[in-house]
Amino acid sequence: MAHITEIVGQVSEQVARTALVCAGWTVAVPQTRESYDIVACDPVSREWKTFQVKTIKLRSDRRNEMVVYSRKGNGEPYTQPEVDYLIGVLGAKGDEAPRVWVFENSGLTEYWATEASAEKRWIELPLSIQREMYTEQTAAGPVEFAA
Repeated sequence: MAHITEIVGQVSEQVARTALVCAGWTVAVPQTRESYDIVACDPVSREWKTFQVKTIKLRSDRRNEMVVYSRKGNGEPYTQPEVDYLIGVLGAKGDEAPRVWVFENSGLTEYWATEASAEKRWIELPLSIQREMYTEQTAAGPVEFAA
């Protein structure tokens, strides 16, 4: 049986991929060991970006501030050439859905935010399909894909 940290990490990655797809990104997973977990195509610019997924920890000793620890296995931070963005996944409690934020990698080993500061500095990704991103132009006009 897998260790709980492995299970939590895998669930966080699945949730992060789901959130990117819901926001209109085309998502791929590398087949080789890379410094990033996900590579995805921006729905607007059509540029491919890399993402490292981390589980958000709530620090009870700091008024439940959210922290994303962003170190590689060797203890060093991810650099900008290695990873474009970090995705933090806050696990669900009870009936709540998990929450997902994305933010630019600036080479730090830790990223801290309160709920209020996360709203300003991080982008929360939806976990529901943004249907306007999945509209196909046809001769008769736009047709929405059912999902």
